[in-house]
Amino acid sequence: MKVILDTLHSVLQSSWSMLLESAPFVLLGFFIAGLLRAFLPENFVAEHLGKNGIKSILKAAAFGIPIPLCSCGVLPAAAGLKKQGAGKGAVTAFLISTPETGVDSIALSFALLDPLLAVLRPVIAFFTAVAAGIAVSLSESRNMETDTEENKSVSAPVSTCGSSCCCASKPQAKQSIIGRLRAGMHFAFSELLKDIGPWFFMGIILSGLISVFISPELISRYFSNEYLSMALMLALSVPLNVCATASTPIAAALALKGISPGAALVFLLAGPATNAASLTVIFQMLGKKASLIYLSVIAVMAFLSGIAVNALYAYLHIDITNWIRVGSHQECGMFEILSAVVLIALVLKSFVPEKHKA
Repeated sequence: MKVILDTLHSVLQSSWSMLLESAPFVLLGFFIAGLLRAFLPENFVAEHLGKNGIKSILKAAAFGIPIPLCSCGVLPAAAGLKKQGAGKGAVTAFLISTPETGVDSIALSFALLDPLLAVLRPVIAFFTAVAAGIAVSLSESRNMETDTEENKSVSAPVSTCGSSCCCASKPQAKQSIIGRLRAGMHFAFSELLKDIGPWFFMGIILSGLISVFISPELISRYFSNEYLSMALMLALSVPLNVCATASTPIAAALALKGISPGAALVFLLAGPATNAASLTVIFQMLGKKASLIYLSVIAVMAFLSGIAVNALYAYLHIDITNWIRVGSHQECGMFEILSAVVLIALVLKSFVPEKHKA
């Protein structure tokens, strides 16, 4: 019994330490997400993705980078874009860049990973999304006329403002700056936090389990070969349901045990963009051919990016088995404790039903 309690205490202690380091950056990320929601019109993205060209794909990939949605949360947004006439290439780019990164996970990457990987993560996510979007667009070029006719027929009802997405920006324009800011913060710290918060805490707990049960010797035995470790991380991440925010503490815990930055990047890219639940919807949304291209590009780009990142770290004379400095994960004061308490309170509050006025 004592062994079980000691193990549980170690897991909770490791999870709490990871939460202390993460909480300030998670709160900052959600605050920025609230600002984006408040001052960026809801139909702004859709208005720029109505064509099948490379420009729409580039815009879709760029717009998806800061938006903090998980692989399941991005599905209705992508479906809305498709109904409004966005091409399959643009929809594919949006489906990849949005869950792979976001303002919250970018901030968290700077806290838990090293600055280099924190910068490379959204950059590679952007190029992965663009590559997949172009590949899907080229594969659909033979059916371009048919797709255009279908998109026009679907987008026609939208012009009559028959959907909530189309009309949502009108009331927002009448709001004051304070009102829009309040609505944006409510979205970020209530609706969005309710969707992402539980997954983030699951990632924190998993990081604690990894810290206690996975030894550096185990990593060195099964993950010492960088190519094999990336292949294993790819196989593990594809069916796993984990968002960009939740994947970060898991990758950080594995990195502290000795996993290479390339293998960590493979998990950070492939995990959030794919999971067994969302793939069924994506197959229905994009079709079998486009969906297979979607999966293939993610896998290839993640693997090649992992190899390139390991080579970059070696070129910079950074040990890929000890690339995170443990010392930077130990100094947490009152501010971090307060941030963690506030984050926990906000997540719990997001699940309390609101009283609607009659």
